[in-house]
Amino acid sequence: MGVVCLVGLVGCGPGTVEVDPPEPEGRAAAACASLVDALPQQVADLDPREVEPADALGAAWGDPAIVLTCDDQPPAGFDELSSCTTVEDVDWYLPEEQVEVDDPGDVTMSTVNREAFVHVQLPAEHWPPATAMVDLADAISSTLEVSPTLEGAGPCL
Repeated sequence: MGVVCLVGLVGCGPGTVEVDPPEPEGRAAAACASLVDALPQQVADLDPREVEPADALGAAWGDPAIVLTCDDQPPAGFDELSSCTTVEDVDWYLPEEQVEVDDPGDVTMSTVNREAFVHVQLPAEHWPPATAMVDLADAISSTLEVSPTLEGAGPCL
């Protein structure tokens, strides 16, 4: 998964969000490009932000920014025994160590069981993640085919 740096978040207002662009290969690259073209204008009622580089397979909304990237790399720590959550027919993995309901922090949630992986960095200020998941579901469902992430894995139960 690419590293994301947030730039210009202090001072006069939000600046450009710098994304270390992932470089998916094959079908995932085409699917990610389609996804980025299909993303909603707003996520969690937040307006879009410019990303740098402009052609990155990613997007951002709000301040602090919710940052989305798409690639062919599964989320770190995900395996066939990991639990996931299904929202609007999209399966999401949220690392258990990042999910603190009483004291939420930043979380990186990732889609699983699709032909490409969508990674969304959600700052604690935008907790809980359900609204972002719902807002992104249509674009993900319409551009990324369902495909088992791991051998023997299937949809979330």
